[in-house]
Amino acid sequence: MPLRRLAITTAVVLTAALPVAACGGGAAEPTHGATEGVYVNTGELKYQVQVSRQLTPLDPEDRDYLTGLPAGQQTLGKGEEWFAVFIRVFNMTKSPHPSAQQFSIRDTTGKVFTPVAVDTNVNRTAYRPLEVGSGDQIPVPGSLARENLTQGGLILFKVPSSSYANRPLELRIVPPEGGQEATVDLDV
Repeated sequence: MPLRRLAITTAVVLTAALPVAACGGGAAEPTHGATEGVYVNTGELKYQVQVSRQLTPLDPEDRDYLTGLPAGQQTLGKGEEWFAVFIRVFNMTKSPHPSAQQFSIRDTTGKVFTPVAVDTNVNRTAYRPLEVGSGDQIPVPGSLARENLTQGGLILFKVPSSSYANRPLELRIVPPEGGQEATVDLDV
């Protein structure tokens, strides 16, 4: 009897341990974040939306985020607002990899918004796609984009105010080397 009980107990423990063991090495990295702050993976890099928010041009801090705009993009159209996404990128691999250059925001009605090009030589908080070395991150430590309150590189959008009623807004990140895109629901 005791041997049979030991065999049953061992079988139960091994059966319970299988799902836990399966999560170890072969578990897929998340490609969707249901909220900001979550690390999502696309290509070989991890991305983290630090914060997203509407910008107010009359606010002194926000005014600095709105520098380096190209001619013709410096004003908003009727019903539009500035919307900023501040992002960080991490390379946890042993090789360098380029960071994403393509982003977009989509609302629940399917409307898609692309970033406004920002001159990174003028706007030092703007996201700069770079080759991220092994163990490195962007924005790089010591840069204004990394050391300001948001601790992330700025990706700037013009979004119609009406789209805030069609939440969640979803940030889409396209990996430059191919692979599955990553998405993050933005906290608007």
